[in-house]
Amino acid sequence: MIIFEHFRCPLNRYTFYIKPVRQWVEDNCEGFVLNLFAGKTPLALNEVRNDLDPEMPADFHLDALSFLRSWEGKRFDTILLDPPYAYRKSMELYKGNICSPFRQMKDAIPTILKPGGIVITFGYHSVVMGKNRKFLPERIALFSHGGAIHDTIASVERFRPGKCADR
Repeated sequence: MIIFEHFRCPLNRYTFYIKPVRQWVEDNCEGFVLNLFAGKTPLALNEVRNDLDPEMPADFHLDALSFLRSWEGKRFDTILLDPPYAYRKSMELYKGNICSPFRQMKDAIPTILKPGGIVITFGYHSVVMGKNRKFLPERIALFSHGGAIHDTIASVERFRPGKCADR
C-alpha cells in the first residue's frame, strides 16, 4: 500500500526552506542521509551535503553523477534527490551549468545505498527509481503551491533487491 499525503504551501527556489516540506523530509528520512542537491537549507539530519554551486553550504561541490561514482564512504540509508525539475531550471539554478543526466544518476544510486534504504525524490513525477532498479514506492506527497504554479511531487521508494518481481 502506498501512503498519499497532500500539503498546501508556498513555493521557494530552495525546496527545503519551505517549513512543511522540510518537516516532511526530516520525518521521512532514515539514518545516514545523502542530500545530493543540497541547496541552501541544512536539515536536522545526519546528512552529507553535496551541491554543484560552490556558494552553497555543502560538504562537497561536485556534479551529482561524479559524486555518486566517486563516493567511497559507507553506504547511505537515505538519498535525497531534489534536482532542478527541468532543463530551464537547471540553467537558472546552476548558473548555466547543466546537471548530470538523471537516468545515469538513478542507475548509480544503488551502488551507494544500503539494501532496504530509501530514495526520496522531488519533481514532477511520482515513480522515479522504479521496479527495474529494484525499488518499491511507499509514500507520495503532493505539495500544492496554488494558482498556476506546478505542484511538487515527492516520492519515497525503498530499495528491495530481490523483492520486486511480484509487484
